[in-house]
Amino acid sequence: MASLPQSQDQASTPEKTAAAKRPRMSTRNRILFLVTGWLIVLMPFLFWWNTWFGRQLSDQQIGEYLQDDKHPRHVQHALVQMGERMSRADTKVVRWYPEAIRLATYPVEEVRNTDAWVMGQDTSGMGFHDALLKMLTDPSLTVRGNAALSLVRFGDVTGRPQIVELLKPAIVTAPQAGKIVDASKIGTPIHQGGIIAKLQAGDQNFDARSPISGRLRELSVQTGQSIAAGTEIAKVDPGTDQVWEALRALYLIGQPDDLAAIQPYERELPDIPDHVRKQAAETEAAIRQRETNHSR
Repeated sequence: MASLPQSQDQASTPEKTAAAKRPRMSTRNRILFLVTGWLIVLMPFLFWWNTWFGRQLSDQQIGEYLQDDKHPRHVQHALVQMGERMSRADTKVVRWYPEAIRLATYPVEEVRNTDAWVMGQDTSGMGFHDALLKMLTDPSLTVRGNAALSLVRFGDVTGRPQIVELLKPAIVTAPQAGKIVDASKIGTPIHQGGIIAKLQAGDQNFDARSPISGRLRELSVQTGQSIAAGTEIAKVDPGTDQVWEALRALYLIGQPDDLAAIQPYERELPDIPDHVRKQAAETEAAIRQRETNHSR
């Protein structure tokens, strides 16, 4: 007698048995898996949240952050918040003005740079003018430039040479003797503090970094070349924001001697945004008009 065909349920019994024997993830492991995935998403957000200067700080936090020397970004965050409140004429920030003056000599360049900008937000700030004048001799080009720009708000043109310097390429030199083992390419966008070239001296490796944000204009060395300390490695053209602010300031205080630094932004330099070219032309016109009025 022919055997009856097995039903679908009977035929699938071995497969069902095998599936039933497969190990299942325990509840504990499922929870750990979900928590791990959640942290992978959360951690970048927390990092961004803690380093984003737009995050509002309470008065207590600003006071604490300004004195948090172990975390310079906290100091910088508090300064940014101060500057924004000062621009809105918030008189409550006056209590922290002595801290702003103290931070003019802070060891971290980014903090001094922000501080120079902040002190320009209130020309009535006691001690701000004198602090900014001292910052004109800061070792950092951008700190000197920001101090000079803030002084213009005080009606003080003492920092005009430093403002003109903001329009010129920054020269990057070798911090010590060594052999070039790697270098950036011409035209590469560079952030302030970005690496221009890597050097090697014996077992020691060190970097030549850009003092400004901008674009690499010239590279004076080649990979494999040995150079002495102080040798010019590259020139970096200043970034758009830096040029824009300098041109706006020179529109008000520029002199004929400054035109040589201004005119290349009108027509000679490549990749200059139209609004910067326009500002350069307007700055030159304003300087020439002042000279004409002065000579009458």
